[in-house]
Amino acid sequence: MKRCLAFMVAMTFLIGVILFSTQFDLTANAASSKVIKLTYYSTSAEVNTMFEKMFKRFHELNPNIVVELIPIGVGEGQLEKLQSLYASGNAPSAANIDAGVARLFKDKLLEFDPKTDKWLSLIEKDALYAGMDNGKIIGIPFSVQGYGLLYNKRVVEKAIGGKFDPYSIRTRNDLENLFKKIEKIGVAPTLIHGANWSLGAHYLGLVYSAQSRKMEDGMKFIEDLKKGKVKLIENKIFNGYMDTFDLLKKYNLRKKDPLVADYFKDVQDFAQGKCATFFMGDWAWTVMNTIKNKDKEFGLIPVPWSNNPNDYGNTQIAYSAPKVQVIDKSQNSVEKQKAAKKLLEWMHATKEGQKFYHDAGFLMPYKNFDKTGLNPLVSSTAEYVKKGLVLNIGAYVYNPLPLDFWEKTGASMQKYLAGKIDRKQLAKEIEDYWKSKANK
Repeated sequence: MKRCLAFMVAMTFLIGVILFSTQFDLTANAASSKVIKLTYYSTSAEVNTMFEKMFKRFHELNPNIVVELIPIGVGEGQLEKLQSLYASGNAPSAANIDAGVARLFKDKLLEFDPKTDKWLSLIEKDALYAGMDNGKIIGIPFSVQGYGLLYNKRVVEKAIGGKFDPYSIRTRNDLENLFKKIEKIGVAPTLIHGANWSLGAHYLGLVYSAQSRKMEDGMKFIEDLKKGKVKLIENKIFNGYMDTFDLLKKYNLRKKDPLVADYFKDVQDFAQGKCATFFMGDWAWTVMNTIKNKDKEFGLIPVPWSNNPNDYGNTQIAYSAPKVQVIDKSQNSVEKQKAAKKLLEWMHATKEGQKFYHDAGFLMPYKNFDKTGLNPLVSSTAEYVKKGLVLNIGAYVYNPLPLDFWEKTGASMQKYLAGKIDRKQLAKEIEDYWKSKANK
């Protein structure tokens, strides 16, 4: 009887353990099957399709995490849209934004910690700086980009009657002589994209950055502009770049209607050889890659501002990590923050995630990134980097500049491009803009 009773007690205990374990397992399964919905705000409109494919694959690997893309159209204001998302209580879980915008929202962003986020050690140090604020990592870079004058190798070599050496363009005279040869074969020598971002951020960015090899000096130059200590019309580098800009205007494919600023049309015309060079960056490949009947070989050359080949900026292309990936902590739960961090790690630190960027035409500043088989524009950028021929444009990319600087100064450049103002008026408008930002 005692043995029977003991057996029954043991069985009851065992059944209880099984039931408890089953209940625990069911709870665990329920937790693991809970769907976490993330939103991702992208300001790289040209690769929205790439992000959608990435998020689909990430969901396949992580069935309990769904990522919704919040896209932005080409030319749409990224700051205004982000502000509206926060104001409506719909802050994106993660976002791909300009470094300057990240600093504006820094109090709302999750800080990355190299001690726990071990994968950050894969990021090249100079690129990691793009997402730092007062020593804190609030964003991580996803690509580095080079820009200058893209060139169509077939057209250029037809014009010069032989093999083209991009490193042979070391002065403005070199560039003008090349343009004259191109014009003789009936092709427009160059193309200026008339958008404010291209003119205000990229072209004027050359002026700020070429002031010195030291980024600190470039930042000081901008601060001096704010204090009214700089007279651009007396600055040799400003005048040099504007002399080159006048050259580009003279040979511009769009000179009859320079402010059209149709990005996709401009990229297509360049890719198909309707112009020989194009002031733009290697990111143009994301669109060029989709164009039919395009030429096959392309590269970059610098924008020389003087006739001294030793002047800094004449033989260097511009190079930076302009955008960073951030995670919101103010309106997204800890659970979502962890899921977002998992997403960013997969996107940037794993071979599978990096392949999406590689195939789309990006150069990533990660030590484990495969640099073989890159597209011709990115390969050209990589060659300049390897040779150390890069212009440090961090002075205006990483510096916490006013977020409307490219819009406002770009508008002045548009007026100059269209012949509405002269160089003195342009210099004054740019100075007036910066002085309006004093102590801000």
